[in-house]
Amino acid sequence: MPTLPRPHSLSSPRLLLPVEAAPEEVAVKAGSQRLKTWDIPSTFHCSIVGTCLTTGELRQLLAKAGQEDARSATDHTLHGRGVRTAGQRDFAAKLLNKALDKRHEVSIKRIPLQADEQELRRIWRESFDRGDIAGPYWALMSHPASPPALIRDIFGEVHMLSHLVGSASRLDLARLTRLEKELEQEKDKGERQEKRLAVAADERVALRQRIRQLEERIVQAEATAAPFGQRVRAEEGSPAERADTEAARANALSQRLAEAEERCRALQRDLEQLQDHSHSILRENEALEAAVTAQLQAGGSQASPQPAGPVLYVGGRRNLFDHLRAYAESRNVDLLLHDGGMEDSTTLLPALVGQASTILFPVDHISHSAVGLVKRLCRAQGKPYLPLRSAGLASFLAAITGAGGAYGRL
Repeated sequence: MPTLPRPHSLSSPRLLLPVEAAPEEVAVKAGSQRLKTWDIPSTFHCSIVGTCLTTGELRQLLAKAGQEDARSATDHTLHGRGVRTAGQRDFAAKLLNKALDKRHEVSIKRIPLQADEQELRRIWRESFDRGDIAGPYWALMSHPASPPALIRDIFGEVHMLSHLVGSASRLDLARLTRLEKELEQEKDKGERQEKRLAVAADERVALRQRIRQLEERIVQAEATAAPFGQRVRAEEGSPAERADTEAARANALSQRLAEAEERCRALQRDLEQLQDHSHSILRENEALEAAVTAQLQAGGSQASPQPAGPVLYVGGRRNLFDHLRAYAESRNVDLLLHDGGMEDSTTLLPALVGQASTILFPVDHISHSAVGLVKRLCRAQGKPYLPLRSAGLASFLAAITGAGGAYGRL
């Protein structure tokens, strides 16, 4: 099944199109110049406006054309005005046509004016299969060489996508609910980690106080031992025996001090590990919150950050691959997947590493041999890699959204 366009482009009620246009309406004007919206049969205006322009763009150009109430009009009313404007030959229609050409300039330039029907069909099929719908749809609808049969076919495919998007929206809601539950779980885990850190910090403070007390006792013991040693030398024992006794006491005190310092260093290392773990969980919580916010604000005008290139994810759980791929697509990340050798052959890894700009792998769900192979390939090809704390969705989201700066440092 092809990748669907942006939900806000195809899930609107304005895209419930007629199943088939009348033959006389499909015949568009042929010539050497690209067609304007008013040159195209009105049957197709609804699908062009609804698919090829966002609601925000349509609202802005209608307001610019003098329709001040367009700023407060509902989306459905706005769409109806855009469809009516497309069939006219006035200032507003020219603005609409100009907006379509500017927004889809890349797709228009990609299709030569001299292309024949076979070439036009090939371009549409390749664009449709990779989910690039809006630009090629306008470019082909306004192309002077597009035959009526091609117009009917692409119109029908765009119409059917409006039905598919409804099913996809239900899946998005289910995924959003699951993400919210995972966010709550991660928040609880973060609170438990904070409590453990607080206990460890208290233990560290108590241990430092104990070390200071021991140091003070050692100083006091040395001060007390000096006159006592003089008295002992005057009263009993040979100098050699007294020296051995003092040396043994000093060694015992030094050993106790060394043991206390070692315990302090061990607690310090544990504290640093807990802090690192807590920071990782906090970054993952931020990534989950960003994911939930993005789902709730789906259809907004904010653009996703563009990553430097494809990202390769090696290892992990195969039952999560669909979720990883779906979230990567929502962030405009080209995600390559390899299970680390469980089912996928490791002979594919050199080529995949060569394609990727960044390599990720979860340290808790990948074999040692796969990790070693990935690191050797990355060093040989000069590619950065990032070990993830776990194979869960939270670690993956934190890595590709940059919620904690992780993806930005790759």
